[in-house]
Amino acid sequence: MKHDRSRTLYDRALSVMPGGVNSAVRAAIEPYPFFVRKGDGGHVIDADDNRYVDWVMGLGPLLLGHDMPEQVRAAIQRKASEGPMYGAPTEVEVDLAEFVTRHVPSVEKIRFVNSGTEATVSAVRLARGHTGRNKIVVMQGGYHGAQESTLVEGDAENPQPSSAGVPQSFAEHTLPVPFNDGEAMEAVFAEHGDDIAAVLTEPILGNYGIVHPQEGYHEFLREITREHGSLLIFDEVITGFRVGGLGCAQGRFDITPDLTTFGKVVGGGFPVGAVGGRAEIMEDLTPAGDVFQAGTFSGHPVTMAAGLETLRYAAEHDVYDHVDRLGEQLRGGLSDIVADQAPEYTVAGTGSMFKVIFTRDGAEPTCAADVKRAETDRWRRIFWEAMLEEKVFLSQNQFECQFVSAAHTEDDVERTLEAYKEAL
Repeated sequence: MKHDRSRTLYDRALSVMPGGVNSAVRAAIEPYPFFVRKGDGGHVIDADDNRYVDWVMGLGPLLLGHDMPEQVRAAIQRKASEGPMYGAPTEVEVDLAEFVTRHVPSVEKIRFVNSGTEATVSAVRLARGHTGRNKIVVMQGGYHGAQESTLVEGDAENPQPSSAGVPQSFAEHTLPVPFNDGEAMEAVFAEHGDDIAAVLTEPILGNYGIVHPQEGYHEFLREITREHGSLLIFDEVITGFRVGGLGCAQGRFDITPDLTTFGKVVGGGFPVGAVGGRAEIMEDLTPAGDVFQAGTFSGHPVTMAAGLETLRYAAEHDVYDHVDRLGEQLRGGLSDIVADQAPEYTVAGTGSMFKVIFTRDGAEPTCAADVKRAETDRWRRIFWEAMLEEKVFLSQNQFECQFVSAAHTEDDVERTLEAYKEAL
């Protein structure tokens, strides 16, 4: 397979962009990433006209695939033709807000922003403003965007910045604990409970190989935060409107967080983020309250139209049944392949999310540390390239999950399973 055009483009990119990319994960593949020319249904075509089954789906936003249904395309084109943006409210913002609040019971009011990172930044600031407290509890290995309050590693006794440029004084207000570890959470609240503004967690860790909560864990988080007057924030940037259908992952787990962050699917493939929750908390945002939040492009009419029509289409055309069924077929087929060829590896996922984790003992991971011990270099340096040669595009590292779209077919699933057989 030739990649001459991608190599040339990467060479040019290195001269004008740090690392040759605009998001670090895209350069995870060595010696260079392939450059996409266009999408086509459940596939992408690269700059050298190679065609791949695409399970990355933009890292999650493309619930419907690359080919937008007519009602979605028409809404986007109509809004774009009316003018790019205005710096003033539009009706479609209200329409999408009403749709979300109607289908996600915990969200009584919502504020749209421009990215998942911006959503979690706003949620953390809002939690601190609402409670008058400083500390945020996060899960080790959880990812909440490129923001100072969560780019923190270590543990609650010794939190450290995980990136250059983040002051230690920021990290001291963030308390990392292992996911699924109730005793660690109790210890943190015993030590810092009076100053914990919120516990921030993904319902399912989606940037660390897909790690599920153990039975009762989210119920425990709901109870301990209420007991101490802290907020429970669910980061549903990945799982929102993908796991659990229109009710999101919190609906599947039957948990009501105080705040929820959204991104990806809620914008229909366009830049978006949102934070929503109980009205009494959301009303603390300016201009209703004193917690500042604003953005020039927030509630962008094209994005709002794309998100609204994507969710309407999903509701009206049994999209979740389709993607969840194909996801189950993928995980079932992968489990058979792994059992036969690599029994120490693990197939993880739920609904339309899936991943083969190169664990060392075949046990399903219960925390990020389990995934971190996986054979990450083998996955990235050998396996990913082998899958690309089989014309299958997977997420660029061991940790990012993969996604099924409405445009994928059973033939795509079978081709992918055959590719896994060859690559493993």
